[in-house]
Amino acid sequence: MSLPTTMRAQQWDPRDQKVHLNSIPVPTPGPKHLLVKIACASLCHSDLMTMEPNDVGMDLSATPTTIGHEAAGTVVGLGSEVSDFKVGDKVGFLPAFECCFECGPCREVTNLWCEKGTKMQGFSADGYFAEYAIVEARGAMVLPQGMDPVEAAPLFCAGVTAYHGVTDCGLKEGQWMAVIGCGGLGHLGIQYAKARGLKVIGIDLSDDQLEEAKACGADHVFNPSKNKDYAAEVLKLTGGGVAAAVNFTASARSYEDAPAILRPGKSILMVVGIPQAKLSFSAMDIAMRKFDIRGSNNGMSYNMREAIEFSAEHGVKAHLTLYPLEKLPEMIEIMHQGRTRGRLGVKFD
Repeated sequence: MSLPTTMRAQQWDPRDQKVHLNSIPVPTPGPKHLLVKIACASLCHSDLMTMEPNDVGMDLSATPTTIGHEAAGTVVGLGSEVSDFKVGDKVGFLPAFECCFECGPCREVTNLWCEKGTKMQGFSADGYFAEYAIVEARGAMVLPQGMDPVEAAPLFCAGVTAYHGVTDCGLKEGQWMAVIGCGGLGHLGIQYAKARGLKVIGIDLSDDQLEEAKACGADHVFNPSKNKDYAAEVLKLTGGGVAAAVNFTASARSYEDAPAILRPGKSILMVVGIPQAKLSFSAMDIAMRKFDIRGSNNGMSYNMREAIEFSAEHGVKAHLTLYPLEKLPEMIEIMHQGRTRGRLGVKFD
């Protein structure tokens, strides 16, 4: 297959704190890599961590780096040690790069804590807002038959994260779950929860995102900025509180407010969204088991396939608004302003 030598890529330059559309070389895959022609890359709130102060220990590159860690596309090149893929395969992938994939953290926690070290594409290594990208074959999978790579792109971060945020709560059919933040992650979380037979309450400060929540099947929705009594109403609706609240937002305040809607006694507060500031909780609540705190992430290639195949089986899709590559700064501004409904993505030719 004849490939170009250069490509367009949107890169964050830490020297001037701006995103630039640059022409850079098409990368060459290493022995365990795939070279992928990107069909679609979608914007995740985590991408903004490169552009704002944060207290989460994210390792960032000191040089211009292609941003984006959520994409799907077509294999156009194979490393010398890759045998499970072929040119032409439609694939999705996660952004862990140059980790071992074999240690305890890689298999059981997240590749971010790999004992041999790792990079995350879009942060400390070039990511996916580019026409081509190299990805780890061990962190990739062939898409289920009939799954469109453009529609699949948001699933390879938002989808996997939302799926496990919901599923890892371990709730049974008919139980109540609150989804806090009904945007890019939350609207997918609602779909996963409903597919699992749960009753869902959507909570968001944006009426547009609450409309999306209802379109995705939420049984009830609340805007705390307009309804100061929403917590009492949730307790009444659910007969004492939800069995789990999954927080997809980057709002510390939303974490502080979440315990008020939890049913006392082994209910779950699932931490998914990452605020800039550290969180605090009542030690009494935790010690007396009013609720448990858990975390969920998309950082393992080993839990990726389950989420993608469930999505294909149940028709879970992101509300995806598409832009050309040169419009990425506009997409970033929309996300900064909280005006997103669903997911924003770049579609490549």
